[in-house]
Amino acid sequence: METVTRPWGQFKVLYDSEYTKVKELTVAPGQRLSYQYHKHRQEHWVVVKGIATVTLDTIIEDFGYNEHINIPMGSKHRLANNTEEDLVIIEIQTGTYFGEDDIIRLNDDYDRIY
Repeated sequence: METVTRPWGQFKVLYDSEYTKVKELTVAPGQRLSYQYHKHRQEHWVVVKGIATVTLDTIIEDFGYNEHINIPMGSKHRLANNTEEDLVIIEIQTGTYFGEDDIIRLNDDYDRIY
């Protein structure tokens, strides 16, 4: 199982099939992913460690251990760790395409674009 490093932390792909991909994401303290959306997949996030601050369109809400949220296809979203400990979530992607070019970034702290 390969660990992929990103500016906000890292992820591991736990399962990958034609219509589903499952990742374990670790978001470092004080970091956040880009504000983004997807055209070809939806995501379901389950918190397994820490507190996730989730932006879903215009709503911002915190989620703790064993709490979850569904990110519908096309919804603008962001995952952030505003604590001093690692945040770990399980991300379940479902859809028809899971390529990195289906990440449409609207705002990114690390100036990444596709």
